[in-house]
Amino acid sequence: MSREELTRLTGNDNGTCGKDDCPNVYRTDSGAFVVQGAVSHAFTAPDGEALVEIPEEILREAVRALGW
Repeated sequence: MSREELTRLTGNDNGTCGKDDCPNVYRTDSGAFVVQGAVSHAFTAPDGEALVEIPEEILREAVRALGW
């Protein structure tokens, strides 16, 4: 799946991470969410999973975009 196939819920394409404009929240065609953010080392995630950190304001923006 490419980024262009996802519905972007946050961000204004201003490149706040300096690369690929993260953090961001996207929605897939199936209704699942993809979160892009800085890698977190809060604990070791199980194999096949990863932890990311995303600021609260980004999640609030995603909720507003969905009208929740």
